Amino acid sequence: MKAFTINRYSKEDQLQLVELPEPIAKDNEVLLQVHSASINQLDVKLKSGEFKLLLPYKFPLVLGHDVAGIVTKVGSKVSRFKVGDEVFARPADFKIGTFAEYIAVNENDVALKPQNITMEQAASIPLVALTVWQAFVEEAKLKKGQKVFIQAGSGGVGTIAIQLAKYLGATVATTTSTDNFELVKSLGADVVIDYKTQDFETILKDYDLVLNSQDEKTLEKSLRIVKSGGKVISISGPPDVSFAKEIGLSWFLKTAISFLSRKVRKQAKQLGVDYSFLLMQANGKQLSEIRLLIETDVIRPVIDKVFPFEQLNQAMSYVENGHVKGKVVVKVK
Repeated sequence: MKAFTINRYSKEDQLQLVELPEPIAKDNEVLLQVHSASINQLDVKLKSGEFKLLLPYKFPLVLGHDVAGIVTKVGSKVSRFKVGDEVFARPADFKIGTFAEYIAVNENDVALKPQNITMEQAASIPLVALTVWQAFVEEAKLKKGQKVFIQAGSGGVGTIAIQLAKYLGATVATTTSTDNFELVKSLGADVVIDYKTQDFETILKDYDLVLNSQDEKTLEKSLRIVKSGGKVISISGPPDVSFAKEIGLSWFLKTAISFLSRKVRKQAKQLGVDYSFLLMQANGKQLSEIRLLIETDVIRPVIDKVFPFEQLNQAMSYVENGHVKGKVVVKVK
């Protein structure tokens, strides 16, 4: 099969198109023929080595965390899927590799594709939607009437986060450029701030929750707009000590993470705000819940651009350069 690989961490190196053996589905796995995959900031960060301490992969590595495709083989213990099923998934960490023609995925990480959207649209959903679900539903338990601030509302995570927060009954504030005001308003944003000309810290106050996806300066400002007892959940770092314990890092790495996050943890504590770092986990059951929200038009995918498989490097550069509206998808099949 054809696949794009990297052989070392590098910002500059391009992914290499190579021939690899077709994966063999284990007892609890399904083999998927990849129709489409989408590109996430996590792919860009992995490629450059930003996550090498948290996610130490071996080379050569096939990147890609999102897939929509068709089940072509099932393992002997698989009970939820059959050959021919159209599905979508976010493969688990260390089992990634959707920038390829085939991938084997644990059946627990897979869900049936929503019937009312295309394969390309389905491929844009898993990682960002699971991130938002785990932040809002699992971690924050966001309730009706609460106020949530979602940074970068026109991005991949932001476009889904606005829609889920509105469905849960929250008031939503977000930042974006004026070009994207209509987009984020159409998704349900109540308060829209132009990050180029306005400072959200002077406009927002007493928020219950912030979903932080930007830099450390933006994170520090976000802590100050949250009311005492509120939460800031960051998907861009810095990782905190409880996260390090949760994923079983070594004493050395726990100490390093404690050092990296001490400033933000101290600020959060002084303000009475709960700070946590979230690295989403693959979860087919949650993805099935999200599928129902898509099929009832609660959530709609937002796609900026679809690239052919051969242009994966151009697609990666497009994402790396920023200002993407929603998601960038690569059509493999």
